[in-house]
Amino acid sequence: MSAMDKAKDKAEQVIGTVKETLGKVTGNEDMENSGKADKTKGEAKEAGHNLRDKAAGAVQDVKDKFSGSGRE
Repeated sequence: MSAMDKAKDKAEQVIGTVKETLGKVTGNEDMENSGKADKTKGEAKEAGHNLRDKAAGAVQDVKDKFSGSGRE
């Protein structure tokens, strides 16, 4: 995952947390729910990027084994 993607995912989570907290404090359920949604969306994107990176690493490992250039 690029550093920019990771930063965007974390920022979305932080913004979601802030909105959720502000919604709770002010009694604004719409803002609270929107914050929860933003936070969850950021977490899901981060998990997807992490999974993609792990899969790419596994594919590279298989390629290395077949080409004889293992990274051991």
